[in-house]
Amino acid sequence: MSLPRFAYTVLVWLVVPIAALYLLWRSRRQPAYRAHWGERFGWARYTVPRDRPIIWIHAVSVGETRAAEPLISALARRFPQHGFLLTHMTPTGRATGAELAARWSGRVTQAYLPYDMPFAVRRLLRAYAPVVGLGMETETWPNLLAEARAADLPMVLVNARLSERSLAKAKRMPRLMREAAQSFTKVLAQTDADAERMREVGARPVEVIGNLKFDFTPDPALVERGRSFRAAAGGRKVLLFATTREGEEAMLLDALAGAGDTSHGDALVIMVPRHPQRFDDVARLIEARGRSVLRRSTLADWSAAASSAASAPVVLGDSMGEMAMYYASAHVAFVGGSLLPLGGHNLIEACGVGVPVVVGPHTFNFAQATDDAVGAGAVVRAENAASVVEAMWQIASDAGRSARMREAALRFARQHRGATDRALAHIVPLVEARTNSR
Repeated sequence: MSLPRFAYTVLVWLVVPIAALYLLWRSRRQPAYRAHWGERFGWARYTVPRDRPIIWIHAVSVGETRAAEPLISALARRFPQHGFLLTHMTPTGRATGAELAARWSGRVTQAYLPYDMPFAVRRLLRAYAPVVGLGMETETWPNLLAEARAADLPMVLVNARLSERSLAKAKRMPRLMREAAQSFTKVLAQTDADAERMREVGARPVEVIGNLKFDFTPDPALVERGRSFRAAAGGRKVLLFATTREGEEAMLLDALAGAGDTSHGDALVIMVPRHPQRFDDVARLIEARGRSVLRRSTLADWSAAASSAASAPVVLGDSMGEMAMYYASAHVAFVGGSLLPLGGHNLIEACGVGVPVVVGPHTFNFAQATDDAVGAGAVVRAENAASVVEAMWQIASDAGRSARMREAALRFARQHRGATDRALAHIVPLVEARTNSR
């Protein structure tokens, strides 16, 4: 073990007790954090399918799991004799993965990836003995990659992205991160800029394949349900504030109030927080601003909910797995995480549904996709909460502009598809070679 990785491992061991306390604290609002503790700390009894070679995919949370869906589906069709290990770090990621596991019943096993302790990741790799490992987007764990290298396990970083901010952090530990990056068999990057930053860290070889998220197909039933909601809203404009983060909801509600009910009073507002453990907090925040709130979880039929929301200025989207429905419900959508310096969230799903999008100034996590979407006429960038609300209202109120942006969003999403096929061209030979060598 190199000196930088030894120091890192000592730090991991010191942090693990804090991580345990953090899980307990998070479990107060999200009890799922108390489940499957053995998997997180390396003492789980793994249930391993022995009749199939295993392809392992690590997808941290919801966004990475959604990005992995088209790739897993393509691999499942290409290798019908193989099974899949799908690992996560968050309960919401695991819940999203459960939908995929149900679709490929009997072929997908789920687990939490253990914290990056050598013995823990070694137990996982020995238990499942995958033929190849695929990490999604930003997953670079030094001990995990070292153990994979020692086990002669090919590791591919798929849909890789690395922002300037993340690169600056990596440069604080140059030897450790270079050792980890060089452990990847291949890195398949989203953009030329991501590829160049990955090479700067030390990764080789790096190829640009585009963004897998463009290949995600929204559930047609959810889209239709959303369109029915929008139609039922009648003349009311539906403004969606999606994947909002702590601090943003208050800013947006204040901006709506500051805009004045005379211009925006007939708007039907839907607010969907990014994290489910914040649903109750956001409901209380809305009520504290003097607005009534109608919760999605209380509605049996979303398609008919627009009439139920007639007297509720704000509908709270407190459900999981229905983002496509919320986007299809809206005349215009704001994609959160972008008002505060958090880097923004994925706007590709919104464009794929064909809804005009407004974002704030902070989109460094999705810089290329956002800039391209702005250039395509599908997205408008605003500088603060007040300008976000004003831009949304102007788009929703202008039928011609709204229609042009909807078409631009759909065209933008279509033009960037194909990353899954390009990823397969790199992954399939590795799976075949490793499977045939056993």
